Amino acid sequence: MDSDRRGQWLRGVLDICVLALLSKGESYGYQLAQALDAAGVGPIQGGTLYPVLLRLQKTGLVTAQWREGNAGPARKYYRLTDDGHAALRAGGSAWLTFVQPVNDIVTKGVTR
Repeated sequence: MDSDRRGQWLRGVLDICVLALLSKGESYGYQLAQALDAAGVGPIQGGTLYPVLLRLQKTGLVTAQWREGNAGPARKYYRLTDDGHAALRAGGSAWLTFVQPVNDIVTKGVTR
């Protein structure tokens, strides 16, 4: 896939993907990047992910807390706030409403 196109798509949905992953429980950045890759989104570099996490934190959608690691350096753990859960519900619903017609259009075009 064209990396520019993938980057444009990611900019539009990475916030919602991160909120959705955090809805399952707190996590740290590297763990989130691994989960995104495992889900099929592809590799996400720290230079892309950490600004998203900072923006979500500044807007009050997530909180962050540093914790000492058992066998390594301290990690910053992120957790959804109540506003984050509400933003996920609203943003997720809006995304699903948007993506369904796009999928329909593309599917019809590809299967011609």
